[in-house]
Amino acid sequence: MFNGIRQFGRLLNISAILARYRLDELTGALHFFRPMRVLRVLMPWGRRGVAGKPRGERLRLALEELGPVFVKFGQILSTRRDLLPPDIADELAELQDNVPPFPGDQAQAIVEQSLGAPVAELFQSFDTEPLASASIAQVHAATLNDGRKVVVKVVRPQIEKQLRRDIDLLKSIAGLAARYWTEGRRVRPREIVEEFETVVFDELDMEREAANASLLRRNFDRSKELYIPEVYWQYCKKDVLVMERVSGIPVGNINALNAAGVDLQRLAKLGVRVFYTQVFRDNLFHADMHPGNILVNADNPQNPSFIALDFGIVASLSPKDLHYISENFLALFNQDYRRVAELHVEAGWVPPDVRIDEMEAAVRTVGESSFARPLNEISFGELLMKLFQVAHRFQLTIQPQLIMLQKTLLNIEGLGRQLYPNLDIWAVAKPELEAIIREKYGLDKTAQELRQRLPAWLAQAPEMPGLIHKYLSQATRGQLATRLESQELTRLREDIRSANRTTRQAIAAAVFGLSGALLIGLEAGPWHVFGLSALGLASVAAGLGIAGRIR
Repeated sequence: MFNGIRQFGRLLNISAILARYRLDELTGALHFFRPMRVLRVLMPWGRRGVAGKPRGERLRLALEELGPVFVKFGQILSTRRDLLPPDIADELAELQDNVPPFPGDQAQAIVEQSLGAPVAELFQSFDTEPLASASIAQVHAATLNDGRKVVVKVVRPQIEKQLRRDIDLLKSIAGLAARYWTEGRRVRPREIVEEFETVVFDELDMEREAANASLLRRNFDRSKELYIPEVYWQYCKKDVLVMERVSGIPVGNINALNAAGVDLQRLAKLGVRVFYTQVFRDNLFHADMHPGNILVNADNPQNPSFIALDFGIVASLSPKDLHYISENFLALFNQDYRRVAELHVEAGWVPPDVRIDEMEAAVRTVGESSFARPLNEISFGELLMKLFQVAHRFQLTIQPQLIMLQKTLLNIEGLGRQLYPNLDIWAVAKPELEAIIREKYGLDKTAQELRQRLPAWLAQAPEMPGLIHKYLSQATRGQLATRLESQELTRLREDIRSANRTTRQAIAAAVFGLSGALLIGLEAGPWHVFGLSALGLASVAAGLGIAGRIR
């Protein structure tokens, strides 16, 4: 009950702030913000000078006043151009974490408590004046006892409690939106807030951020394109992170880059390549690549490189999502609109009964109008947003897990065009993605993965006859459907209706699996790959594939 009263009080506070910024025209349609109408009557003056400002600017100012959770939520929402009007999305994209720092002696106390020693013993020097301050943490310059220059990132005190309060409120609002908003089922506000919650609380864990940076550094080891600072693990705890201090030109400082003689066209192309490498080669990408988190190493102006900072938001996709996203990208690059429509159905993003020809025509309308523009004006990020808007007609289900990818793509394109306005993103991205896909899914890579998985398959092979016998016995007695129906109802109903087909598959799985294992064990067969019978390998794979289909 106390939590409910606290949330109600916070909701009234939010309503009052939104009312002061004259935002009732944006939220008045939502049942839980209708009290704003009363608050506007009570506060007719609003914020001084607000009345004449555009609604997007008023929303941005209100979110900044509401605090760090709402600022970050606005940043993420700004990437959802399929959901927001352009004027609001453009304004929310301007949100920054301009948060006043907390006292340096308090930061020093947190460091000493976490690392279990006085700062004077841990560091040769520690600057209590922060280098930068954001909503989650602030950064201090320091020097290790061996002379290495470092930065110390310290989580704000009591920030977790503040975040929890506002995120719980956002969850309550999302629940009401899902229940009463006509678009709630498609937009899935609960899932969006849950994704946001994961991102925000992951940022609180400095050890997690250190792990993110460490893995990214390993992925780009010896790379001349992107540098990741070194993590000093012995000084890292849950609320303290110590990393190598690096220097460079802020990527947003075009004047300084020009003064240093940096090849901006080359730098812009490099940014696009780095993005596609992180996403499609490594499936681990820096998901907060706004200009404040990127420096440029201009030691060699004609061959510059990037330096990344702040690894609190690093994302990856599930293998299924990564597959369908890469296929969608390639289909769009090749203007294969039917394939785009088919992939949306295969991925489960639209209902399976959607007419492919109708969706293909809708996708073609968007694609052709985009490709008719000069290549240096085409934005792949904007094209994807338009496709999502078109797909709403076909009951597109919003995928919250792709929010970070969309956000990063828009950031990278914006950065590239800021560096070099005539950048042809299409010409850079297409060959890069095609090369990554060829390398990742080529025959050599497939053979390597098969060889790595083969021992586990062989270890399971002796169990297959018993498992298949048990399956058939349970199916015959009707026990299988009773036990598993709640897990995969639709597919198993089809299995039950097709019992004869399932039985034939089970027998085939046993035959292929046992014969393949025998051929491999005897090193028999006319063909061998890496010393293994290719015929046996194929038989085992076929048997396991059929067995997997039976499941």
